[in-house]
Amino acid sequence: ISPLPPSLPSRAKDLKTRLGILLHKPELGHRSGSSSKLQLGSRRRNSSQEVLEWRESFDQLLKSKSGVNAFHTFLKTEFSEENLDFWLACEDFKKTRSKTKLASKANRIFEEFVQNEAPREVNIDHETREITRKNLSGATSACFNEAQAKTRTLMEKDSYPRFLKSASYQDMSRQAASRGTSKRSHT
Repeated sequence: ISPLPPSLPSRAKDLKTRLGILLHKPELGHRSGSSSKLQLGSRRRNSSQEVLEWRESFDQLLKSKSGVNAFHTFLKTEFSEENLDFWLACEDFKKTRSKTKLASKANRIFEEFVQNEAPREVNIDHETREITRKNLSGATSACFNEAQAKTRTLMEKDSYPRFLKSASYQDMSRQAASRGTSKRSHT
């Protein structure tokens, strides 16, 4: 079997991006069942206040388990869930105390998300990728800090505003607001 031409991975990423854009064009009438409504199991588990707090800041969203789940579901529709998955993997990585586990986890995260042509490669610049690669030689809980920060900024500035404008979040916040007002009118 001959190796893939070098341009194929970049074409695949381009196709992924184009498909994501097409799926969000309202004139194409895209509504794919439960994913377009961000069903989170039981909507009652989300407190009305919590859903409304997600729009206050990206930090508020990330502090909420159901907020992270809703955002992850949204990112899947944009084919960019690897950004959040990487950020979450880094958060988990920072909690690792064993030096041997730290090194093996660091290598797994790097191979899955950071190295060139990684299966779930995150969008970071070459310099950050190289700094992260060098950090692996003496893996500490901070070795992904720069790459994680860049990925977080990308989500906060790019995906998070689209999430807040999405029909799915708008539906959730309307329902949360109406539950909040109906609770107040009964007291």
